[in-house]
Amino acid sequence: MNWIGIRLAELQLAFMLLTRLPAGKILSHLPELADARWAFPIVGYIVGGIIAASYVILSLLLLPSFAAAILAITAGLFSTGAIHEDGLADCADGFGGGQNREKKLAIMRDSAIGSYGTLSLIIIMGLRILLLSMLPAKLEIIAPIIICAVISRYAMVGYLCLLPAARQDGLGNQASGNNISALLLAGLIALPAFVMGAFGLIYIIIAIVFVALIWGVIAKYQLGGQTGDVCGAGQIICETAGWLIIATIYGSL
Repeated sequence: MNWIGIRLAELQLAFMLLTRLPAGKILSHLPELADARWAFPIVGYIVGGIIAASYVILSLLLLPSFAAAILAITAGLFSTGAIHEDGLADCADGFGGGQNREKKLAIMRDSAIGSYGTLSLIIIMGLRILLLSMLPAKLEIIAPIIICAVISRYAMVGYLCLLPAARQDGLGNQASGNNISALLLAGLIALPAFVMGAFGLIYIIIAIVFVALIWGVIAKYQLGGQTGDVCGAGQIICETAGWLIIATIYGSL
C-alpha cells in the first residue's frame, strides 16, 4: 500500500477508536493504534464542529439556549459514543476508591460505575451544559468550540507519546510509545487551531495546556503513567476548561 493509503487507513482507525461516526472499512493495511495517534486532532475538528453547529442551528430555530445546549452536547455524545466521559468516570472511581496503584487500575477496569464516577459525570455534564448555554447563537462561537475540541485531543497524543503506559495491555498500552514524529505531525494538524486561538483567544489555549499538564502530573502520581481512560478523561477535562474561558469571554458580551 502506498503512503496515502496507509495514512488514510490510520485516519479511519482514529475515527473508529474515538467516534461512532461512519469511517468505512479498512480493506487492506490494518495499522497499529500507535500509528493512528497523529489523526486525533482531525477527529476534534469534526466532533467540535458537530457540537458547535448543532448549538447554533438549534438556537437559531428559537429553542431555549439551555435546551439547545443539551441537544448539542447529546449530538456530541452520539458522535463519540461517550468514550471520553466513560474514561472520566473510570478515573474518578479508580483515583477516588483505590488505595494503591494496582487497586486503582483494577477499579478502572471494572465496567461498573461507582459513586465517584457518577458524581464526576453529573458535575462535568452539568457544567458543560451550563457553559454552552451561556454562549450566544452566533457563527463566531464555532471556531472557539472547535479549537477546544482539537487542542484537547492533541493533549491525548501528548499523554500517549510522553507518559509511560500504566498497564501492559489495553488501549493506552497499544497506542503509546515515545514517537515524537507522531506528536509533531499531530501538532502540525492542530496548528490551525493554535493559530486561531493566538488571535484573541489565547486564554483558551493557556487554560487547556495548563489543565492538560496538571492532569498528566495527577495521572503520573496516581498510576505511574497513562491508560486509555486517563487520555479520555484528560480530553473532556481540558475541553471543558476551554469552554469555561469561552463562556467567560462571550457570556459577558
